[in-house]
Amino acid sequence: NESEVKWMKYWEEEGVNAFDKEDESKEVFSIDTPPPTVSGKMHMGHASMYSQMDFIARYKRMKGFNLFYPFGTDDNGLPTKLLIEKTKKVKASMMDRSEFVKLCLDTLNNELRPAYILDWKKIGISADFNLFYSTIDDHSRKVSQKSFLDLYKLGREYRAEAAAMFCPKCRTAISQVECEDIEQDSFFNDIVFKVKNDEGKEEDLIIATTRPELLPACVSIFYHPEDDRYKHLKGKMAKVPLFDIEVPIMEDEGADPEKGTGIVMCCTFGDSKDVEWQKIHNLPIREAITKNGKMSSLAEKYEDMKPVEARKVIIEDMKEQGLLLNQKPIKHPVNTHERCGTPIEFIHSKQWFIKYLDLKDEMLKWGEELKWKPEFMKTRYSNWVNGLQWDWCISRQLPFGVPFPVWYCEDCDEVILAKEEDLPVDPITDKCPLDKCPSCESEKIIPETDIINTWATSSLTPEITAQLCPERYNDIYPMSLRPQAHDIITFWLFNTVVKSQLHNNKNPWKDCTISGFVLDPKGKKMSKSKGNVIEPQIMIEKYSSDALRYWAAGTKLGDDMPFQEKELITGKKTVTKIWNASKFSLMHLEDYDMSAQHESLRIIDRWVLSKLNKLIKSSTEAFENYQFHRVRLDVDNFFWNTFCDLYLELVKDRLYNPDIWGTEQRTAGQHTLYHLVLDQLKMFAPFVPFITEEVYHLYFNEKEGCKSIHNSSWPEYDEDLINEDAERIGDVLIHIVEQVRKAKTEEQLSIKAPIKVLKIKSQLSADEFELIQKEVEKTLNVSDIEYDEHEDFALDIEFAPKEE
Repeated sequence: NESEVKWMKYWEEEGVNAFDKEDESKEVFSIDTPPPTVSGKMHMGHASMYSQMDFIARYKRMKGFNLFYPFGTDDNGLPTKLLIEKTKKVKASMMDRSEFVKLCLDTLNNELRPAYILDWKKIGISADFNLFYSTIDDHSRKVSQKSFLDLYKLGREYRAEAAAMFCPKCRTAISQVECEDIEQDSFFNDIVFKVKNDEGKEEDLIIATTRPELLPACVSIFYHPEDDRYKHLKGKMAKVPLFDIEVPIMEDEGADPEKGTGIVMCCTFGDSKDVEWQKIHNLPIREAITKNGKMSSLAEKYEDMKPVEARKVIIEDMKEQGLLLNQKPIKHPVNTHERCGTPIEFIHSKQWFIKYLDLKDEMLKWGEELKWKPEFMKTRYSNWVNGLQWDWCISRQLPFGVPFPVWYCEDCDEVILAKEEDLPVDPITDKCPLDKCPSCESEKIIPETDIINTWATSSLTPEITAQLCPERYNDIYPMSLRPQAHDIITFWLFNTVVKSQLHNNKNPWKDCTISGFVLDPKGKKMSKSKGNVIEPQIMIEKYSSDALRYWAAGTKLGDDMPFQEKELITGKKTVTKIWNASKFSLMHLEDYDMSAQHESLRIIDRWVLSKLNKLIKSSTEAFENYQFHRVRLDVDNFFWNTFCDLYLELVKDRLYNPDIWGTEQRTAGQHTLYHLVLDQLKMFAPFVPFITEEVYHLYFNEKEGCKSIHNSSWPEYDEDLINEDAERIGDVLIHIVEQVRKAKTEEQLSIKAPIKVLKIKSQLSADEFELIQKEVEKTLNVSDIEYDEHEDFALDIEFAPKEE
């Protein structure tokens, strides 16, 4: 771990990961780095996804791109508010807003963010941390507020009195994307409404509902127009139980004859269907639940109760009065706020919206234009677009976040916008650019107190980051890649596409890579409440950052993976093996003269260089398709099996005994070893950056004149080194070695146990076998070899007698 800290500092001091603003000779590869939430703690999902993103970044840097790889943190809005209230033991509602904002910023800047960013550096994230942004800093606020002004002028933003999804616990409006359906136990309550028949007598009308607490908000009763049971009720009035309200009975195709009793009450507002009906039928609005999550005065004696409490009391009261006929237990999805799990309510209030429901066909087309990795993730985007029901509510009733750059006329509600040159502004503390209302000339100007939803700012990350280097804006934007997890396709990815298209008529990036979740060892989602969270910092301390990254490379994009600690153990063993095998190799390269002739490559040298170049080709192609898991698997397999187990053992005697093999053949072995070690290090470098840098600086950095392996060139495929004959002959040699090793193990002999006579049959000609005979003799400690060319492979081993 000391070595990892050393290289982390070195990379920063030497600018190894820096974007070169001046260099226009290299093509820019730009990454829209996900800004993690500072109010959260890094978890294994973060470690996995960000490592996977970094594999691609390091590869692209080695491929010669000028890598634009910024790093940011998402600090604004509700998550930060909740964290500050919890850690500082304060309540925002009990503080002056400016004091609470100052407390948030001071805590973020001085206490939370420095340690948090260090965690990302420790896992080897090779971002340019000088290209840093926070979604609450002045730069991001300016970009966010300018986005608001531009979309308002384009007619894409509006403020309206509307039924908005509202979280009673967080006391703020939320958008559709922030909701999550959770299966909950409930009851269908068969409630008695009263209807007067044609003779003027009251009859019972039974309506099933899961939310009797909304009875005081009932404004209508609906049935399906083809439901013969209720057609006779059209135009009549129904009396709401417990409350002195009469509501009209109406027909609508949205009523489901199969659900409950087939007739339904419409309340303002219980769900999205109620919102729809209220608009279509121009129904009055009766709000039974307030913004603080309690029953309103319309609820009469149930006023100030929480809805769940009111439900229980109302049910008991109806039982007493014979108004509750039956209760049927059910499980049904309840729309909750994904942040806190609280069931959402629809509250009629003034909110800001981005108008985009009219663009659903275009949204689907934008999704088609993106290159998705894996391809099937596009379906999640399409499903989300097809299921959109609302324009995007972007206002939040919170004290901390990016303010709307807006003031209002108190008399006529005219909207007054900030001037672009004044951004960023806070209308609560900054003066309105106009002294009078431009519409009615009133001097009563009031500020907007809501803030812009955090997703409306973080969906601008391509713009925020590209504007960090305005002189290279056109090279950076649209960006090359958006890497992210699949759970925020509907949050971050979708909204970023929308914002980019609304502002620039183009997608914000060319490719998007979607990572899966990390699950606990039993395949369950990790969560604090379940107590199954594994902290990456602990794993790094135990096994190293390289071992953690090695584990993260073990799964392909889009796949969820259970966390298996044994994979980190394997990673640590691999890191140790890289060190040991490299040290051994470099010991034999101390006197290597790179300018020396090496025409006398042996078959086994040509064999391994041919296989190495096939690996370089397949690994390059895999990385180009973001299949990093394939690269790690193949490079790993080559390193352990082809290089360590086979080639090193076969070349060892030649390196140690030039007097037997000759100087030229030793030099040929050194030449092969040099390229093998260097190219393998480079292909391992994106995955295990610390150990590869350590080895590189033992020898290769001076040879290549490069300050870091991560600034060196990715290995180039050399077709001239592909040698099928050498591979065919070499494969026979490998087969002989493996079979003899197996025989020695079965006889419980050491690998070095001498063999008196080794009889070999294979399809190689005698001349071809002669090209590998010396390796067979020296590697397997054979005194005498008898060889026959034969269609079938066979070995006959006569071990030397054991010494007494």
